[in-house]
Amino acid sequence: MATKKAEQSNQDFESSLKELEKLVHDLESGELPLQDSLQKFERGVELYKNCRGTLDQAEKKIKILNDSLKELDYQ
Repeated sequence: MATKKAEQSNQDFESSLKELEKLVHDLESGELPLQDSLQKFERGVELYKNCRGTLDQAEKKIKILNDSLKELDYQ
């Protein structure tokens, strides 16, 4: 079950990142009306928070795994 969660989280991250990249591209084009730009910016902030949270969790897991390896080296 944990693997399915990890796969789902990875897919969520990848799709969020892809959508965020598209939003940035759209915003940088300068061709959107102000209201559309604001909506896309809001969505971009949500996606950024989602991606940042996923990356933070991955970083914590890596730290835990590295710490457990260090403990094995000292035994």
